[in-house]
Amino acid sequence: MTGSREAELENAANALLDARRSLKFIDDLPERLRPADTDEIYAVQDMVAASYGEIGGWKIGAPTSDATPLFAPMPAAWIAPSGSTLGGSQWRFRGLEAEIAFLIGHDLPPREMEYTREEVLAALESCHPAIEVLETAFSDPEKASRASVLADLQMHGGFLHGPGISTWRSIDFTAEHVVLAVDGVVRVERTGSNTSGNLLRLLPWLANEGAKRTGGLRKGQWITTGSWTGNTLATPGASVDVTFSTAGAVSLRFA
Repeated sequence: MTGSREAELENAANALLDARRSLKFIDDLPERLRPADTDEIYAVQDMVAASYGEIGGWKIGAPTSDATPLFAPMPAAWIAPSGSTLGGSQWRFRGLEAEIAFLIGHDLPPREMEYTREEVLAALESCHPAIEVLETAFSDPEKASRASVLADLQMHGGFLHGPGISTWRSIDFTAEHVVLAVDGVVRVERTGSNTSGNLLRLLPWLANEGAKRTGGLRKGQWITTGSWTGNTLATPGASVDVTFSTAGAVSLRFA
């Protein structure tokens, strides 16, 4: 990457940060600042995330069962337990996604030989129901270019985790049922609806293919594995409940 291109990507990251922090949202990044490929998307993501401090984990997903996964950092400051109340002007979009997440129990540092699926799964401490809250730098993210939206931390805004389940290996995620309710009204109800197909395939991919960027997965970090419910919008003051048939429940409230 040339110095001039790196400067343009820094300007892209600053534009995304300024929009989120000032609440002066933009329609899109200027064309010259839009990432041209996945490497540039990740470069902008990393610049944005660095401004929020320590990385608490990674969000990863894939739009289909055979698509290459995409991932983004989750700032530790944006991670909270179930039952938390989210207050402040940054909660403007309030997009909701029901997800399954994993807490890493021991480090998986980068290495030459790829980790096997069993090695990665053995490094996981527990499985958790989760809600990802989506926020955005854009006035309407559906009208912004895909590269710009992906660079904006893939719209990551917050992550809330429910109680852990140590017996998660017995869960058949293809048959797992999920209900997302807002203010007691069911908004989404689906079964086996994770878009990546077998969500467990995402974990060894992140440990191996993602290691150059992540620097390895670390004990205490979270991995959340994509939406089961699509993007559901909430209003100010709303209470949100997500219930999986086996993986448990998680909730939040917007102030």
